[in-house]
Amino acid sequence: MSKELPHILMVEDEPSIAELLRFTMQGAGFATTIATDVAQARKHIAESLPHVVLLDWMLPDSSGLVLLNELRRDQRTASLPVIMLTAKGMEEDKVKGLNEGADDYVTKPFSPKELVARVQALLRRKAPEIGSQALKYRDISIDVERRQVSVADKPVLLDQAEFKLLRYLVAHPERIFSRAQLLDKVWGDHTFIEERTVDVHIMRLRKSLGDLAHYVQTVRGMGYKLSAEQ
Repeated sequence: MSKELPHILMVEDEPSIAELLRFTMQGAGFATTIATDVAQARKHIAESLPHVVLLDWMLPDSSGLVLLNELRRDQRTASLPVIMLTAKGMEEDKVKGLNEGADDYVTKPFSPKELVARVQALLRRKAPEIGSQALKYRDISIDVERRQVSVADKPVLLDQAEFKLLRYLVAHPERIFSRAQLLDKVWGDHTFIEERTVDVHIMRLRKSLGDLAHYVQTVRGMGYKLSAEQ
């Protein structure tokens, strides 16, 4: 799995559709993994969380709804974005899929362009630091595509860790994140970085922000947040 590209797990047992999905998603700038059944999907998700799951309903070993239910019951995957992608197109099927926790529902045959647009829209809602090309909070501006940061209209050079950390905080201003949450969301699931390392990256980021260092605030006993309010 790429650490730079948003990662899509596609759970699809039909080879021709799986290959179309791979071609479509990679062409749109995503890293991809294909699972042909629920067991493979469980294994991939246990190893590393994708950014989005495209989930077929009818799979060889189980129903996609079974996997969806498992994901929603597990705290680690409860908010994992999932799009049902299935031939079951009856209204009651769509209602059932959405009620079971799917974030979106696409029926086969599908338009590749529309599917990409739906994935991108879901990322904008659920993970704005991934789905957006530009982010802004007060005097901090981030061009995600070009990996450029401006503070009070002046360019600032950040290393990769600082950039990822700031990108996430700017995408979720005023929200408090624990060290463990920042490790998970910024550096990735199953990372082996120690929690106290987050403090070091926070300190370096503040130094890089200069006059706006106070934007990155410590919330005693809880973690950190991005806020311009003193």
